[in-house]
Amino acid sequence: MYRAQELRRRVLAWAVRLRVNPRLVRIREMTRRWGSCSSAGVVTLAADLAQQDGKSQDFFVVHELLHLRVRNHGRLFQALMGVYVPGWRELGRALQGTPASSSLRAPVLRPARRFSRRHPAR
Repeated sequence: MYRAQELRRRVLAWAVRLRVNPRLVRIREMTRRWGSCSSAGVVTLAADLAQQDGKSQDFFVVHELLHLRVRNHGRLFQALMGVYVPGWRELGRALQGTPASSSLRAPVLRPARRFSRRHPAR
């Protein structure tokens, strides 16, 4: 839990720097994304992000926090990413993928899906 607390502190430090105020910061297991930001101001980050280097953490933290100011990935968003995370495009390409499919993380094994007799597989 120590690394998750460090990640949460990193998020709050960036929030001050970006002048945003997330309603809630959650660190949880995520299988398809490194993070998300809800319209209600809830920032959720993958617990696996706590295991990554500082540059990777900053990329995803700043990305999600900026969504509190700019909801889309348009020009303004990209310009702000460039200001706060220089070289973010190259970093983004290096980190491309989701936690479930990224080379930064071991694959997630899921149990076989069960089907009922009423609703057979199609």
